[in-house]
Amino acid sequence: MFISQSLLSTLSSQAKSSPRLRQAYDLRNSENDNSQRMLNALEPGTGMPIHRHRKTSETVVIVRGSIIERFYDEDGNITEEVLMVPGGENPVLQVEKGRWHSLECLEPGTVFFEAKDGAWEPLGEEDIMR
Repeated sequence: MFISQSLLSTLSSQAKSSPRLRQAYDLRNSENDNSQRMLNALEPGTGMPIHRHRKTSETVVIVRGSIIERFYDEDGNITEEVLMVPGGENPVLQVEKGRWHSLECLEPGTVFFEAKDGAWEPLGEEDIMR
């Protein structure tokens, strides 16, 4: 499989028309594949709560557009911000297991690749910072 500009544009178009302003594209080999590998197309204004993944780290690779990944302490204070653009200083990011984070989409047509260990599990209330 090739991830073409045409596919990225289709995902971005779907994200623009989605109420959540985002669209995911599953890259697993089958539904029996217990990994999480996906493309995420985002538009500015999409909501992304501060959250953590207690069972897995998370790899993020910016493919198109730009995002700011933010990291937080236990009190919700920003401890670090990372600008991610393709070909930039930080195009790949490894988010450690249990680390509070969120991201902000900065431009239309943004797409990133995301990978996590294990099968998908919804975030629990204790994993979303209020």
